[in-house]
Amino acid sequence: MAKKIGMFVWNHFTNDARVLRECSSLAQDGYEVDLICIHDGRDSSMPRLEQRPEGFRVIRVSNESSLLGSVVKLKDALINNRWAMALAIVMTLLGLWFVPVVMIPLLVATFIIFLRQIQTIYLRACIILRMVRAGMASTYDIYHSNDLNTLPQGYLCARIFRRRKLVYDSHEVQTSRTGYNNPIYGIMERFFVKRVDVMIMENHTRAAYSEERYGFYPEVVHNYPVPMKPEESDAIDLYAMLDIPREEPILLYQGGVQMGRGLDKLVEAVPMFERGIVVFIGDGRIKPELQQRVQELGLEHRVKFMPKVPMEQLLHYTKNAYLGFQILNNVCFNHYSASSNKLFEYMMSSVPVVACSFPEIQRVVENEDIGVCVDSHDPRSIAEGVNYLLNNPDHYARMKANCLVARDRYNWDNEKHSLLKLYHRVSS
Repeated sequence: MAKKIGMFVWNHFTNDARVLRECSSLAQDGYEVDLICIHDGRDSSMPRLEQRPEGFRVIRVSNESSLLGSVVKLKDALINNRWAMALAIVMTLLGLWFVPVVMIPLLVATFIIFLRQIQTIYLRACIILRMVRAGMASTYDIYHSNDLNTLPQGYLCARIFRRRKLVYDSHEVQTSRTGYNNPIYGIMERFFVKRVDVMIMENHTRAAYSEERYGFYPEVVHNYPVPMKPEESDAIDLYAMLDIPREEPILLYQGGVQMGRGLDKLVEAVPMFERGIVVFIGDGRIKPELQQRVQELGLEHRVKFMPKVPMEQLLHYTKNAYLGFQILNNVCFNHYSASSNKLFEYMMSSVPVVACSFPEIQRVVENEDIGVCVDSHDPRSIAEGVNYLLNNPDHYARMKANCLVARDRYNWDNEKHSLLKLYHRVSS
């Protein structure tokens, strides 16, 4: 009888390539896989229950609360009506003076109404409980938590409510990561990792870091893409799509437009590029700031922006590029230790890279001779790397050929056996 896996991920599962690969591989290996994730209440086209063609099922839990919605509407009504607000304040003060005990739930409601952080915590708690309920709705043999924000759900299901196996798949370094500076994350992870059956990290630099913190060496499953040959398809023509002259090389960045990825330095470097049009494919928090900076520098004719594209189509865009950028900044150990799926996507499309000089990325780029490493904090160094690839056609041609050789090694068809091997061990 097939083993059943209940997997958790804290997103809508619309663009998560790694989780898609893992679920697909486990399903193809004979496991019954349910992926429990979050529904987007603003997207009416997003199904709550989805049977994927790859052989696994997606279960999405609501990210909304009718109680919280009613409370927020009450807050808005009070704010928009000064007389109602005044009456609410008077009643609160009178109640606090005459009937202090009755005021406890009223004070709690006041916190929920006016403190956004409390609203966020309440809503996240609702999502966690719904995930746990979904995880208990079937008799799973193994629970699989992707990243720290779903590890409590896996722990509750596998350890508190049932005696089942628990896999912790950490895609990031949770204790040194942009936006995760609160020490509570380190405390949480230290508690939970001692209570899992298997911990997975993305590369050996991160595994060594975890060994130093927790005293054991996690399993390593690299984040390599599914093998493809996008050069055999002409489905996407970026030149025509963006009205770029054919003689101009496309210098591509694809991925999240976020802080710490060297994108501000990239824009600053553009005036020093001897040729080429920079294209950003992706969305993110700092995209408006980058667009504004491009306008300030008068670079609209040399920098183009596109929204993110479906992950199954991405490599068909990538193949249009002359080179690709992977220029993370060393703002945290998570960035410094990254091996980055983006690097291997460029490789899969035979696109040489201008990359940061961080250990996992530099090792692949230089060992395979598929690009140049630069100081990703220095726009001048980025420009030197770009200009080298533009002005050395013989070496560039070798790099493109090397990408085609390297992609036969750095791909999911090879790497998935590491995942399946550890699952066979856990299953037994």
